[in-house]
Amino acid sequence: MKPSFIAIFMLLILFSACKNEAPGSTEKANTDQPKKAVFIIVDGIPADVIEKLSTPVLDEIAGVKGYTHSYVGGEKGTYSETPTISAPGYMDLLTATWAHKHNVVDNYDQKPNYNYWTIFRIAETVQPELKTAIFSTWQDNRTILVGEGLSAAGGIQLDYAFDGFELDTLRFPHDERSDYVLAIDELVAEEAGKYIAEQGPDLSWVYLQYTDDIGHEAGDSEAFYEAVRKADAQVGKVWEAVKKRIAMGEDWMIVITTDHGRDALTGKEHGEQSERERATWMVTNTADLNSRFTQGTPSIIDITPSILRHLNLQAPVAVQQEMDGIPFVGDVSLDSFRVKLENNTLMADWRPIATAGEARILASFGNKYRDGGKDDYQELGRVAVETGTFQWPLNAEQLAALEQSRVLKVLIEAPANKANYWWQL
Repeated sequence: MKPSFIAIFMLLILFSACKNEAPGSTEKANTDQPKKAVFIIVDGIPADVIEKLSTPVLDEIAGVKGYTHSYVGGEKGTYSETPTISAPGYMDLLTATWAHKHNVVDNYDQKPNYNYWTIFRIAETVQPELKTAIFSTWQDNRTILVGEGLSAAGGIQLDYAFDGFELDTLRFPHDERSDYVLAIDELVAEEAGKYIAEQGPDLSWVYLQYTDDIGHEAGDSEAFYEAVRKADAQVGKVWEAVKKRIAMGEDWMIVITTDHGRDALTGKEHGEQSERERATWMVTNTADLNSRFTQGTPSIIDITPSILRHLNLQAPVAVQQEMDGIPFVGDVSLDSFRVKLENNTLMADWRPIATAGEARILASFGNKYRDGGKDDYQELGRVAVETGTFQWPLNAEQLAALEQSRVLKVLIEAPANKANYWWQL
């Protein structure tokens, strides 16, 4: 029996719709695909260097809109200002908080406040069946910053770790030019690509160090630029593995960034708050980017909330409330939340993004969370997100509590995201 004209017409419409829809281009298309994520830190590359050099791998990953300027260092001149140093930068990313919370302010003698959970602790606690992995040229990333196995850090165990080679001076004898670090980076990138291609862990971190070592030695020079090109090729080993997993029907998010820039005079130093030391960059393959990424300047603390959203992982509420970062993927109601106190009146403002819905303003007159306790948040009021402002006169009891604690923590809860800000006496 021949198909009717109407049936043929309907089939043509269906075929046309399927043909014009790019694979993975809609939320619905990815609903049933396993979601995976890997983030990569290549150390100490300012945005201007990335932008002037040929980096074919990063360019391919970024595609049309997956590159943006970003920043590190917290909010300059305020309680959240954070040194533009490596370990603080890593911890910024891992916890989605600045150093006033996570308490890592240098590369050595770190004393992390593990009450601010890392992305690995969130994943291993909320969904322990997820497979986690770390590939790193610095073992402290796992043993101290993530705090693997430490009871204070949740006692979590990663499923796979490939690190510690900087301690093997027989296999990798140390030299003044840090050629041994380059050799370890190559080994780490190779293993990360191989393991991801074969095992497809759900959440992975790859850390590459050599660019920072050469930056300290040679500053802005051809030697540094060549190190950046080598790092781009090393990222390519991970990217090739991710592409293989995508071809297997998995939905992968890859994010590449750096932990700090470099000084403008020589390019050899970092740690302060100059514009070039704060100016970093991000690259991602993710299509579901919101305006915070495509039109704004996200920060390193926004990476963890974005990955959690991609993986459909919800951190415990108390952990979410402390996160300074806001996702650059999916729907977001607001950002740029700020608070000040004038004439005993709390004055808050923010930038509305998706203006629908109501914002709920809460305040804690104390910081019990820092010491492992639970903050006592009071609801101050509610207002339409699109309003962008809120005022609340503090009563005598609240003022007395603030005088005693010396800190006022203000939280805004909107339909699509939360944000927080502190006022300190």
